[in-house]
Order: sequence, then structure tokens, then C-alpha cells
Amino acid sequence: MKIAVLADIHANHVALEKCIDYALERNISTFIFLGDYVGDLAYPQKTMELIYKLREQYQCYFVKGNKEDYWLNYRAGGEQGWKEVDSTTGCLMYTYQRLQERDFAFFQSLSHAQEVEIPGLPPFTICHGSPRSTIEKLLVNNEKCFEAIDNEKNELILCGHSHIRDKFVRGEKTILNPGSVGVPLGSKGKAQFLILHADRKKWVEEFIDIDYNIEQTITELYESGLTKRAPGWCKASEYMLRNGNITHSRVLKRAMALCEQELGNCVWPDIPEKYWKQAVAELIG
Repeated sequence: MKIAVLADIHANHVALEKCIDYALERNISTFIFLGDYVGDLAYPQKTMELIYKLREQYQCYFVKGNKEDYWLNYRAGGEQGWKEVDSTTGCLMYTYQRLQERDFAFFQSLSHAQEVEIPGLPPFTICHGSPRSTIEKLLVNNEKCFEAIDNEKNELILCGHSHIRDKFVRGEKTILNPGSVGVPLGSKGKAQFLILHADRKKWVEEFIDIDYNIEQTITELYESGLTKRAPGWCKASEYMLRNGNITHSRVLKRAMALCEQELGNCVWPDIPEKYWKQAVAELIG
């Protein structure tokens, strides 16, 4: 048996389609998705349609990511201050406005973690961030996350969120992060996922790198109008897609630091565009 494990698509339907095609060519008929289906990139509905189509034809498991929490919380009134034209929240608003009732119902149905049981094989846990939170990262040098790992009953944990491919072992627990399909870090421009192989009643991982048409994804940022709605965020997206070594959060933190230096205080999401421009110029050029 083989299972494809995909995380952090962020609306990169071009990369997702390539990953799915590759998996199907390998005769894979079971798919696990670790959250953050849309957000950051253009035409989110194209990604959702690919997911729904796959769900109709194959065995699929899904968990909720922090992006799904954003859409649901905003709809419930918990998230506020988003703007249509704004580097901080423009991409969030763009995606939110294009989601349909079907999408909200799908996101609402998801849990932040799930146990997967395949007959004759060890059960394992799937999550976006950690088994206890969509925003907690399972990282080898992050002592704060060790409690979440130690309290998990299953010996294998699959997680995403960091966009960094990883495997590490803590005691009897193995943590696997497939990297990101949509906006991976350190992938040299390739989409990433992993395949779990059933081998003598245990799971063995195979990390996969996939070439795809990055320029099409970047072109869609412009033709969709997203670069005008969130210029600084999209500049970071474009750089990440091509180079994969500067994150949105790093640019955002720098913009907030510049804002605080000049104004004495800076509270998300109220970050004037001029600080985004300065941060982008410093970090990206």
C-alpha cells in the first residue's frame, strides 16, 4: 500500500495538479491532506475543485490548517480589520471573498488532528501544526512542542505548517513533515510531498520533489489582480516561489518593526504600506 501525503497547498493549483498526477501514475489511491488548502495565491476555487474531485474518486483524509481557522473565524466575526487593498490582509480578503458555502462547510467539518487506521499497519496521527494546535510547529529544536509529541499515543506523526521538509525522531516517536506543495522553503522551486509505503507492517517514507510551471503560478498573481490588492505580500510570494528562502512572516515582522520604530507602536493588521515597501526593499530587493 502507498499513501500520498500533501500539506500547505496555499492555492497553488498548478503545483497540486502535478503532485496528484505523479501520485496517480504511481498507482496511489489514498491521499492525506494536512491543511492550508488555499490562501496567498490566485484562483483558490481551482484548488478546491481539484480537492473535491479527488475526494469523489479516492480515499482521502483531511485535517484543518490555520488558514481554514482564518476563514471560519472571520466569518464568525472573530477576525477583524481585513482590507481589500492592503499588503497585510489583502490576500486573506481576496481568498475569503471567493470561498463558497461548500468550502465553508468542508472546512467546518475538519478537525485539527486525526488518527488514521489502516488494517494490518500501525495507526498514525495526522495534523497541520501539532496534535494539539493548528499553529504550533513540530520542530526538532523546539522544546515547547516536545510535550505535544510525548503525549501523543501513536509512534508516527505527520505534520505540516512549517513549509520545511523534515524528519526527526524523539524517543519512540517519528515526526514527518512532507514540506509544502504550494510555497515550500528550501526546495529550489519544486513542489514537495511524501509517499508512505507499507513495508513489513511498518511505514517507510519517500520524499518527493516535483517540477511544475512556477511562472504560471506567478503570472496568475498578476492577471488575477492580487498583486495590486496585496503588493508587499505578493512580492514575498513571488520570491518564495522562485527562491524559497524568505518567508512571509519574516517580511511581515520587519515591516512591523519599521512601523514600531517610527510610530512607537504597531498592531497587526494596521501596518501602513510604506513599511511593507521598506521591508521588501531590504529583504528582497
